[in-house]
Amino acid sequence: MASTERSLRKFTFMWKKSSVVSVYLFNPGALPSFPVLSCSSGIQADDDLKSMFVGTVMRKIKSRTWKKQRYFRLQEDCMTIWYKSKKNNPIRQGCPVHLLEGLESLAATHLSFPLNAISRWICDWFKKADKNRDGQMNFKEVRNLLKMMNVDMNEHHALRLFTMADKSQSGTLEDDEFVLFYKMLTQREDVLRVFQEYSSDGQKLMLQDLKDFLREEQLHEDGVQQYALKLIERYEPSDTAKMLQAMTFDGFLMYLSSSEGSIFNPNMVDLYQDMTQPLCHYFISSSHNTYLLEDQIRGHSSVEGYIRALKRGCRCVEVDCWDGPNGEPIVYHGHTFTSKIFFKDVVTVLGNYAFKASQYPVILSIENHCSVEQQKVMAQHLTQILGDKLLKSPLDGKIPIGLPSPEDLKGKILLKGKKIGGLENCMNGVVDDPLMGEVSDEEDTAEIDDDHHRNDSIRHRRLSKELSDCVVYCKSVHFSSFKHSQIHSKFYEISSFTESKTRKHIREAGSEFVLHNARQLSRVYPSGLRTDSSNFNPQDMWNAGCQIVALNFQTAGVEMDLNDGLFSQNGHCGYILKPTFMRNTDERFDPENPQNRDGYKPLSLSVQVISGQQLPKVNIKEGSIIDPLVRVEIHGVPLDQAKQETRYIDNNGFNPVWHDTLQFTIHVPELALVRFVVEDYDKTSKNDFVGQFTLPFICIQPGYRHIHLLSKDGTSIPPSSLFVHVRITKLM
Repeated sequence: MASTERSLRKFTFMWKKSSVVSVYLFNPGALPSFPVLSCSSGIQADDDLKSMFVGTVMRKIKSRTWKKQRYFRLQEDCMTIWYKSKKNNPIRQGCPVHLLEGLESLAATHLSFPLNAISRWICDWFKKADKNRDGQMNFKEVRNLLKMMNVDMNEHHALRLFTMADKSQSGTLEDDEFVLFYKMLTQREDVLRVFQEYSSDGQKLMLQDLKDFLREEQLHEDGVQQYALKLIERYEPSDTAKMLQAMTFDGFLMYLSSSEGSIFNPNMVDLYQDMTQPLCHYFISSSHNTYLLEDQIRGHSSVEGYIRALKRGCRCVEVDCWDGPNGEPIVYHGHTFTSKIFFKDVVTVLGNYAFKASQYPVILSIENHCSVEQQKVMAQHLTQILGDKLLKSPLDGKIPIGLPSPEDLKGKILLKGKKIGGLENCMNGVVDDPLMGEVSDEEDTAEIDDDHHRNDSIRHRRLSKELSDCVVYCKSVHFSSFKHSQIHSKFYEISSFTESKTRKHIREAGSEFVLHNARQLSRVYPSGLRTDSSNFNPQDMWNAGCQIVALNFQTAGVEMDLNDGLFSQNGHCGYILKPTFMRNTDERFDPENPQNRDGYKPLSLSVQVISGQQLPKVNIKEGSIIDPLVRVEIHGVPLDQAKQETRYIDNNGFNPVWHDTLQFTIHVPELALVRFVVEDYDKTSKNDFVGQFTLPFICIQPGYRHIHLLSKDGTSIPPSSLFVHVRITKLM
């Protein structure tokens, strides 16, 4: 008897032209998200299913012209429909109505699910471990592979699952069998529990069930029905479930693992903020000593530093310029042993990469140590290489009365540096004496003096008119006091502060600093004592409204995590609109006393850390399994700074379960960042870093959410994640 089995093949069964059922059919080797269930072990064989076991004749349609009668019968595994053609055997008549109803019954209890990205990831592991390329692995090899994947299993339980997955009974697993074994091993009981809580029958979420879940847990309010239907259409893998307006567990898990099920509100990933406000009303992603790839003393200088920073969304890069050979300015960290690169090469890279990640303006911060002759060469390179991208005059050709917006400056490169006179003088044709131009009040010597509480030494150097003319909206000036700035400063002037001086101003005059930054730009840069290219905490400076907080992008750590977290919103464009109370010069906001501001509304944040999934190994030592714990950190104004952590789980980096709840009070949610950190607990030494994810508090989605972890350098490490439940409530 000739017969044919079909796997992962879509068929359409038609009856009386009015009934159409589309299903995906699986053979025993295909992969559900749970262990294969036979009808005898889980699915009730009602009259409809019994009729399907008997079989019936239906018409198989491939096209308008190709239509053949076939005899179809459900196999005992309840996953395979067997058929034979008329030419091989007589066709037995059955009742198509029972078959249609049986298909719907079967779909409601065990709907199928094609291979997804997780399955491909498992196959990649299998192929990596398959040293002899024979496509098979015995139990010992599988056990070793599990250790590589950070899975610590009871050997007896693992062997039992291995035997169940060995469909060919060969004593080995092929790649698809290994995926099935992995699926059985990694059932998401945590998600299944949530699913069954809202499922009317424990098997599926009908439309009303899904709406209840979205309202009660995910706190969706408007258009819930339309959103539920969209989720079913987008994430449900079964056409039959879609037809029933239902969601299977597979679809539910796919939704929760997607961007819409992420803790990060997808509406805030894209550009969503007003980009038409003055430049000083935005936090600007900024880099310090961008040319350095390593430390500040002997590190390597390279244009690669600019490429990396610009691709990361950085909108303010720094260049230290010195006189070089043959009249060509060079870039390096002066008076050190760092390697040197040509200024013209930096400008070329800037022209090529400035607007790859974002169309909003790039600020080129010049620390100028060059002679007048080589300053002229710098101006020539800037003008010739950048062309129209370089902004050399006010946008409308008139004397401006305020800073333009990021939207106004799209596609433009702004030079930050010393300028002879002001914009008003230049527009009126008045030129000051170039011999009195101040150059570089940010040199390392002055920086170190400041950190040792010595007197600042501001060096005077001649300034080239050609280079001066390239500076428009970002004229560098020395800062005297907030009172002096309020009376005398121009909107296009910008002052630079060391980290220590910034903290001093915040302590002594926090609200004045905020007001200063509502009117003009400020830049904060690391201390010259940070020879290892370490970073300060940028949050302290953002709390005072400082826009250009320059960090060493090449140095990974919590500081760059915060920077990446803040700028991960708003389309990764490198500009984040400051809160209203930091832009309005009529308001008084003191980051040291935030409860005194108008509109003070503290919030409570509750995070239940439920589970982790496929956490990466941190120790390459054979047999090493991590003991993970999760720490939740709040970074914001001093009153909000807090951290709490879960207990650690012994020897389980694969699917640890905590169900630990952490509680926080957030006084200034508009400035707060939340950082989730996973560490490998060590009772004798410092915990090892495993992964992290940082996001603005205002971007958090409440409810059941996945947190997709990032590595130390900020890159993704799929499929590592945390599963949490988040609640945010008002305190007053």
